[in-house]
Amino acid sequence: MTETLAVHTVEGFLTPDERHSLIKVLDEHLEATGWVPERPSAALVPPDTAQEILEAGFRRALPGIRRVFPSVAACTPWNYHDLAPGDRIDPHLHGVPDPGARPQRVARVAFHLQEAARGGEFFVDTCSSDALWTDRAAGPGSAFAPGTRFARDIPDDGGTHNAWLGAVPRTRWTSAPPAGTAVVYGAQLVHGVLPVAEGRLRKLITNLLDG
Repeated sequence: MTETLAVHTVEGFLTPDERHSLIKVLDEHLEATGWVPERPSAALVPPDTAQEILEAGFRRALPGIRRVFPSVAACTPWNYHDLAPGDRIDPHLHGVPDPGARPQRVARVAFHLQEAARGGEFFVDTCSSDALWTDRAAGPGSAFAPGTRFARDIPDDGGTHNAWLGAVPRTRWTSAPPAGTAVVYGAQLVHGVLPVAEGRLRKLITNLLDG
């Protein structure tokens, strides 16, 4: 349970050479595909060469990640996000859709490939309100301890869910990690990205799974 509510960072997730290679691979892929995100939260699955670079970084960082998220064993394929001025990711929460599933998503990693010149900070919201939680509880055979409660699934659709969440008292923790840093955040945390004011924000995101 505590892993799904934790936050951690991995500085130097990729070496400078790996980061430069990743940028080159992504730029070539973007030019070849002509991909343009239709909305700020839209994602592109990078080619295998990019996935291999990121997988190497994950494997190297895994011992450090396990100090905070000890159950993590693997990651899913990475998704690429590209935000321009005016783009933002509204606060949302992925939660645990199926507590009985195996493997279970424990957390996510956001690798910051390029930071915006201004704005685009990543944030996590915490609160003590019961409004974020469902009545569901883990039972016998679950990946979680019996009795563990689960947070609501709150999409970043900018609609009624966003308005509802806006009425819940929260404390915001904002970060601006330098390019090359990976932010690891639990699956049951409200999170998002502040509006990009200037420049370009490029990041890659994966889910961390338990064993």
